[in-house]
Amino acid sequence: MTEGLIDPFGRRVDYLRLSLTDKCNMRCFYCIPKGFKNFRTPDEWLSFNEIQRIVRIFSEMGVSHFRLTGGEPLVRRGITDLVSQLSSIDGVDDLSLSTNASLLEHHALDLKVAGISRINVSLDSLQEKRFRDITGTELKPVLKGLMAAKSAGFNPVKINMLALKRLNDDEFDRMVEFCIEHDFTLRFIETMPMGSTGKAAGKYYMPLTEVRHWLEQRFELLPAMMPGGGPAHYVQVSGTDLRIGFISPISQHFCETCNRIRLSVDGTLYLCLGQSDRYELRPLLRRGISDDGLVNAISEALALKPQQHDFVSQPGKEVRIMSLTGG
Repeated sequence: MTEGLIDPFGRRVDYLRLSLTDKCNMRCFYCIPKGFKNFRTPDEWLSFNEIQRIVRIFSEMGVSHFRLTGGEPLVRRGITDLVSQLSSIDGVDDLSLSTNASLLEHHALDLKVAGISRINVSLDSLQEKRFRDITGTELKPVLKGLMAAKSAGFNPVKINMLALKRLNDDEFDRMVEFCIEHDFTLRFIETMPMGSTGKAAGKYYMPLTEVRHWLEQRFELLPAMMPGGGPAHYVQVSGTDLRIGFISPISQHFCETCNRIRLSVDGTLYLCLGQSDRYELRPLLRRGISDDGLVNAISEALALKPQQHDFVSQPGKEVRIMSLTGG
């Protein structure tokens, strides 16, 4: 076992985000284009056995943080069985899940028992009509899913709120109060120009320096930290347990400390959201590659990891949409 994967720029990569499907039961306007149907077919998906093998190899190479993503991972049948398989692998110290929570009410307790330790939930509005305008679906199932996660004992439950200027920037105070009430963590995220939808959402772009300034006018913010492999910078609202994170890939990019790579549902390793570098593992797996060969392939892939994204210098460069890449 190694001490971790080291990329060409000396960064230790210890975090793999695994997409279980590129499909989603929501249609957030900044993610999946309206009418889009070019999803991967089931025969193109990695099987659970293939996913388990990849996770085992990555863990033997020193990767310890794994997150299940999509699309919406809970639309993949048998996810609880997969979680049980992955959580039993030596070296998997942290297994978490990103979800829109619309199906979480029916899965939360089983996922907790199976081995998911932390959950991130995308939630951009607490207003029913606005939520429907953003996602194309109803808010109520999401709130039920969040309460189910809370009852199941997940800690932390992190709310990811995309900061959208002139669209949801009048809800920041309500979201803070909601997270204080339910002991959730709140994280603000900047929009990224991923695909045609991401570029269209650029008109709502809001640098998180503005969000933080808004918060500082209303609350005393203290320095804070949170466990996990993410890039957020945290503060704590004085007098409460609420921690607020800021993920700013555009205004204050964190490329110099990037510790992650992504595996799409079709077995493609993406080395950066804002670059086209990729490495396909599925053909190798289905040709019967050995474990040693898979280790070498992952090492070759890591050598492609770029120094930084081009979202600022070339905002129109990346044309793939987020759900195809993996969240």
